[in-house]
Amino acid sequence: MSGISEECVRGGTSLFRDINADDDDSQPTEIESLCMNCHENGNTRLLLSMIPFFKEVIISSFHCDHCNWSNTEIQSAGRIQDQGIRYAVKIKSTRDLNREVVRSDSAVTKIPELDFEMPAFTQKGSLSTIEGLLDRTVAGLEQDQTVRRVATPDVALKIEEFIKKLQKLKDVEEEFTLIIEDVSGNSFVENPVAPQKDEAMTVVHFNRTPEQDAQLGLYPENQEDGEPPTNNPEDMRDEVLQFNTNCPDCNAPAATNMKLLQIPHFKEVIIMATNCDVCGHRTNEVKSGGATEKLGTKITLHITDTSDMSRDLLKSETCSVLIPELEFELGMGAVSGKFTTLEGLLINIKDLIVSKNPFMCGDSSTPDRMEKLQLFGQKIDQIIAAELDVHVVLDDPAGNSYIQNVYAPDPDPELTIEKYTRTYEQNEDLGINDMKTEGYAA
Repeated sequence: MSGISEECVRGGTSLFRDINADDDDSQPTEIESLCMNCHENGNTRLLLSMIPFFKEVIISSFHCDHCNWSNTEIQSAGRIQDQGIRYAVKIKSTRDLNREVVRSDSAVTKIPELDFEMPAFTQKGSLSTIEGLLDRTVAGLEQDQTVRRVATPDVALKIEEFIKKLQKLKDVEEEFTLIIEDVSGNSFVENPVAPQKDEAMTVVHFNRTPEQDAQLGLYPENQEDGEPPTNNPEDMRDEVLQFNTNCPDCNAPAATNMKLLQIPHFKEVIIMATNCDVCGHRTNEVKSGGATEKLGTKITLHITDTSDMSRDLLKSETCSVLIPELEFELGMGAVSGKFTTLEGLLINIKDLIVSKNPFMCGDSSTPDRMEKLQLFGQKIDQIIAAELDVHVVLDDPAGNSYIQNVYAPDPDPELTIEKYTRTYEQNEDLGINDMKTEGYAA
């Protein structure tokens, strides 16, 4: 993430100037803006400034003349730093309370002696002093005290006691520690003796965790210069991606979920599922996660028991389904890619041929055709019940289909897998004949 570049110039002069009352260019820019308290127009002042021994910042201050509400914020004008930063300051005297503090909205503020912690992203960034930081914390705690005294008196009493402890810190009767830890690296605590070392302050730079990077909206990239970020398939298997699409039935806006899945003893596949909230239509599809194999694959399963119906099955969109005993063949593309069980595939075939067949109803239907298709549906039911001795064949010229071997890694006596060289016509159907992967620049 980057803000205003450090190299920005205006008329040959840097946009970010030291604050100087005699320099007209260092005066703030005033903008009329809406007051979020009374909704009248107020005035916002913007100033691009440089903090000595730190970096460029954008300071904004708002004031409303109608309700006298005011607010100040500060934003870093640079990018998120490569490392986070942690300041630990020992407050020994009231002079230490005058140290300037830049606290970004991603910073955590802690006072260990009071067991106090202000989490990140709970307040806007601010430019203040340590005393001002304590005053702002007290003001935040006092904000809802009136309501708490009525709703939860016990909680209000405890907060009042804690506020007194914070106010007492400003007297510095006892030494205490202020810790500011910012994962973005854009917070700052003044060193009053700079450029000499500050004995009362410890500064530690640290590497962010992946969780902290995610909080800042950062994503891992390849560490070698010039190489694009890569997606790790191991990470993608645990992630469900979603993209907007239209329902294939009613064309209403819908969402499609997509997930990468590793099939044991086979390969990776991409499962996509769409659910339409308008018409209730559901569809799922499976795509191969790999390339087209060099050889086609013909898988033959001899069904001998109802337990065969629970075998996992992957049918790619280029696969044909055959049942020789029924003289049945379902060509490639007739049913989209599916990752299901053998029973699920047979039910889909029955629905396609019988239930959803437009020639089974209306004027297009004939008694002979209806009787023939209903008989086919009954035979599919008998196959599911293992009452017919049949073979189911998956013929995939792309080599991306699969039937589970329940004896893996040993051979399955009822499962036969044949590899074959594709014909010219099959390569033409797959679009391989027109592919040129070598010497295409010539």
